[in-house]
Amino acid sequence: MADPRGFITTPREVAERRPVEERVKDWNEVYPGGPGKALLPIITEQAGRCMDCGIPFCHQGCPLGNLIPEWNDLVWRDDWNEAIDRLHATNNFPEFTGRLCPAPCETACVVGINRDPVTIKNVEVSIIDRAWEWRNVRPEPPEWLTGKTVAVVGSGPAGLAAAQQLTRAGHTVAVYERDDKPGGLLRYGIPEFKMEKVHVDRRIDQMRKEGTVFRSGVAVGESITGPQLRERYDAVVLAIGSTVRRDLPAPGRELAGIHQAMDFLPQANRVALGEEVADQIVATDKDVVIIGGGDTGADCLGTSIRQGARSVTSLEIMPQPGEDRPENQPWPTYPMVYRVASAHEEGGERTYAVSTKEFLGDDDGNVSGLRIVEVEMKDGRFEEVAGSEKTIPAQLVLFAMGFTGPQKEGLVEQLGVDLDERGNIRRDRSYMSSVPGVFVAGDAGRGQSLIVWAIAEGRSAAAGVDAYLGTGQSPLPRPINPNDRPLVV
Repeated sequence: MADPRGFITTPREVAERRPVEERVKDWNEVYPGGPGKALLPIITEQAGRCMDCGIPFCHQGCPLGNLIPEWNDLVWRDDWNEAIDRLHATNNFPEFTGRLCPAPCETACVVGINRDPVTIKNVEVSIIDRAWEWRNVRPEPPEWLTGKTVAVVGSGPAGLAAAQQLTRAGHTVAVYERDDKPGGLLRYGIPEFKMEKVHVDRRIDQMRKEGTVFRSGVAVGESITGPQLRERYDAVVLAIGSTVRRDLPAPGRELAGIHQAMDFLPQANRVALGEEVADQIVATDKDVVIIGGGDTGADCLGTSIRQGARSVTSLEIMPQPGEDRPENQPWPTYPMVYRVASAHEEGGERTYAVSTKEFLGDDDGNVSGLRIVEVEMKDGRFEEVAGSEKTIPAQLVLFAMGFTGPQKEGLVEQLGVDLDERGNIRRDRSYMSSVPGVFVAGDAGRGQSLIVWAIAEGRSAAAGVDAYLGTGQSPLPRPINPNDRPLVV
């Protein structure tokens, strides 16, 4: 282990963010020089807090099965080269997870039973940021080609992970992306202040040098159909995400100024990177109401503040979580507790246990406010609290309520794959759909989930594809199975 008494003698510390008054004036990451550099003065001691316990429950918390005690020990010993090798052994893109993952590994940390857990996520991002700085992340092209071809549809984290694994296995891989640049939500859904796009660009560059081909601006299901894709390639991986957005059909929904978060955020990302966007949805000088209190809602909050919103209110129908782990969510499960993202530090009001009854408009058909009411849970249903109605101003309303499944029209219908009871694409233990040779990875099969699950599913699906194209067995790692069930041979 690292420091035998580190978890007792060293208190938990995390990277300090830039002052709020400074960071809200730009779109750069909220950490000075990025989280990896911000952590370097304290990271060795923090890695030394790892107990290297006999049963490392952090492995259970991490869908990728990251070798956390191993690279904690290596950082403690100042062996950064070996640390990045152990980190890359299980995770294709630790700079993504180190910035965006909510770190279920930390809530499963054994130290966290009665002390503050190890800063696993912070150590992870320090390792990969230093590796990039020292030029220790290099292309890994295959030594030989199999002659087999694979199409990956979607270039989010699941698609990128599957493509990189399959390319390194020797298959010829083409990644199709309907946007103008690859990256999926990593590029256009995640604000620059959470992850600067240089991290996406250099991974795409690495993958191109390894042999992966990217075909951007191609809407599969339109310019090329599902049957054409199957005819052209030996296997197809659907990593199209969960993109059908939840809506709120309350009275007044048709008013101007009510938008989905995924219409608002991509435009802001493009402008932050210097692009021009016609008729951009902006929060400048407006009272903004965000419906939905998750990560996407926080992204809308930070973006609205940087655009100069007059006020920002986040609405959540669920009651406010407590700061302590609930009794029905014991260690090592991931608990629902009150969390403060960097955007919440910057301003805005968070309102819990409320429901929107009506959108109010002005004489010109623009939204001007919301009529909301407090709710409470009774017998598994939300009931309104009598006398709690009130009106709040809003000239911009953003829906950040999540997604209900993959888009069915077009590619999914053309391929004729079966769906499960939740509307996701059904797959077997090898991640293959009901159509032979068509595989599914990420949110399209799992439902809306975390980036760490997407990468893990991409890696697992790649193993299934490799086995299908080869001898029925694959040397590629397979960190998880659908529905978390163990593989039975």
